[in-house]
Amino acid sequence: MNKVKFWISNARSISLPQSILPSLLAISLAAFLPEFNLLLAIVALFGIISAHLGMNLADDYFDYKKMSVDLRREVNDEGHKAHSDKCHYIISGKATVKELAYAIVSFLAVAGLCGVIVMIFSGIEVGIVALLGLLLGISYSGWPFRLCYHGLGEFVIGIMFGPLLMIGMQYAASGTLTLSTILLSIAVGFLVINIVYTHSILDFKVDKKAHKVTFATLLGSKNKQLIFLAICNIIPFLIVVTGVILGIFHPLYLAILPLLFLGIHLVKSMKAFLNGTPYDTTPRKWMGPMGDFEKYKAIDMDWFLIRWLLARNIVTFFCLILIVVNIILLIIK
Repeated sequence: MNKVKFWISNARSISLPQSILPSLLAISLAAFLPEFNLLLAIVALFGIISAHLGMNLADDYFDYKKMSVDLRREVNDEGHKAHSDKCHYIISGKATVKELAYAIVSFLAVAGLCGVIVMIFSGIEVGIVALLGLLLGISYSGWPFRLCYHGLGEFVIGIMFGPLLMIGMQYAASGTLTLSTILLSIAVGFLVINIVYTHSILDFKVDKKAHKVTFATLLGSKNKQLIFLAICNIIPFLIVVTGVILGIFHPLYLAILPLLFLGIHLVKSMKAFLNGTPYDTTPRKWMGPMGDFEKYKAIDMDWFLIRWLLARNIVTFFCLILIVVNIILLIIK
């Protein structure tokens, strides 16, 4: 049990809301359909969580092999701030690369078993979506494509945790697909891109040193980086508003609009980061859960996590609000 907890922690379980909340949103949408099966939805959710943890560890594995972890430390030693928490369990000697490989295979095996069970009952579509997700996940930082080193990593993650995840979940839970799920999956995809892209801007210097071409390094200029960040924070709300106007979504979906102010604040904080201007890293209650922030300050990670967690919280709140709205609509249906 301790080993399981060890690997779950090292697999960056802090990022699990990125997969759990979109999954629950897709389940809440599938619940409106007569073919909805809650048990299959739960099995699929467990598989998605296992796959997410396995892919996070796989990312560590490929980054360690490429030595980008050492480059992060070099950048920090040169006086530039960089997020250098990856693979600490290997560097410290708490685990070996071989044990890491076993952990990756174990998580992905559990995910695969869940996928097979769901596919038997819900159809081959689930298997196709899962296979696409696996190929994209491995190709994110692994051989042969290493997409995150060519400016495509942010979009790969957005596709995986937005459209692929939500479409796959609705197929798993109901064996069918609806327009509302497709549109919301695109909105969620942009908000997930927002998380990874925020990370890319914050790690701009180390990525350039590692010759890792993220979309942030591809854009280059600070203004272009901020414009795309603003786009990621605006499009999801435009999709929902347009959907309400066209009658695809219930007007209660507009309850997500206050979150736009969190997105605006994120853009402002990233502008301060890029320009090197002062920014108060004290968390505010309206920002949402921020974890043990005193600990983050002690290890000089507050500058990174105040922004990354805010980006994560936007998609978390976006999904939570819509899940609650769907539950209300199901009750009054």
